[in-house]
Amino acid sequence: MNMDLEAFAQELENAWEGKRPVEPLSERGLAGIEAAYRVQEAWSRLRQAKGDRVVGRKIGLTSKAVQQQLGVDQPDFGNLWASRFLGMGERLEVPHELFLQPRVEGELAFLMGRRLQGPHVTPQEVLAATEAVAFALEIVDSRIRDWRIRIEDTIADNASFGAFVVAPWEKGLLEEDLTTLALVLHKNGEPLVQGVGAACLGHPARAVAWLVNALAAFGVGLEPGDIVMSGAWAPVLPAGPGDLFTLVATGGRTLSLRFV
Repeated sequence: MNMDLEAFAQELENAWEGKRPVEPLSERGLAGIEAAYRVQEAWSRLRQAKGDRVVGRKIGLTSKAVQQQLGVDQPDFGNLWASRFLGMGERLEVPHELFLQPRVEGELAFLMGRRLQGPHVTPQEVLAATEAVAFALEIVDSRIRDWRIRIEDTIADNASFGAFVVAPWEKGLLEEDLTTLALVLHKNGEPLVQGVGAACLGHPARAVAWLVNALAAFGVGLEPGDIVMSGAWAPVLPAGPGDLFTLVATGGRTLSLRFV
């Protein structure tokens, strides 16, 4: 690996640990999606060398509007790290100081029940291999100063991963039409954004199928027990100290996260 890419990975690790943002990597020589994923892989090795673990994957850029904004025609993916799996339940708290410039989004998480390996995996095969799903909140965060990102920046920066929380897993939800499930995200009691499952690449399982097929190029797949954050259904909301976010979903399900 080019030493510059290793150096970028170390910069991101330093920003993660020290809570100091870095200037956009895309403005300092990082060019191309392949190189960006190489930085992401190098950073993941640094995290794991410090004892962190990969517990699944996250999918980003599932919204057509965001793809157009960044000039790309596909989603991206990153790792879910155990150190930032903040819990499962309905009312959770997280220290705001863990993050640099956090934002919150609502989506559906998948819990894999058996191994999936691409290419050519279909959404139907994803659903058949899924143990359960759950509504979830993802905290997206950027180590890049002022969110001044291009596609290379967010990929290298582990798809702008911050942390995630998951509501209780439900097998029964797999029997419903995931495209028609709906959520409203409240911030400090005010309903600000809403979305449905169809907003996630047309179907959340289609997003997971895209992920599995993309991972095939790296010689890996999804394993039993992996968690997949399938992508946002609605715009992200900025999070400050003291802010309370509550996801209200189909069937009266709720998931709350307060920044303390």
